[in-house]
Amino acid sequence: QVQLVESGGGLVQPGGSLRLSCAASGSIFNFVTAAWYRQAPGKQRELVAHIAGITTGGSTYYTDSVKGRFTISRDKSKNTVYLQMNSLKPEDTAVFYCNCIRNGFPLYPWGQGTQVTVSS
Repeated sequence: QVQLVESGGGLVQPGGSLRLSCAASGSIFNFVTAAWYRQAPGKQRELVAHIAGITTGGSTYYTDSVKGRFTISRDKSKNTVYLQMNSLKPEDTAVFYCNCIRNGFPLYPWGQGTQVTVSS
């Protein structure tokens, strides 16, 4: 089974930035839609952003609450997907997960996620 490993989380002050990385055990990110999700305490897991596969143009999507602040990208040579997060807010505090999606469904088991805490 594909292993997903998220990293890059941590404690940051409001207004700060973090870049999350998602590495996979195989080259799975180039040709399918890659996505970032987050799950805040007491909340449902929500889709944050996704980037389409190379064959479909690599278009991006962001949920309204992060639009203009977060950027999803991929590095083909490293088989890695990134989430650059700027202007972080306390309400961004959550465990962030990555996955690949097809027709709205996650394709692989969830990894451990990476904790993002935004607090002064």
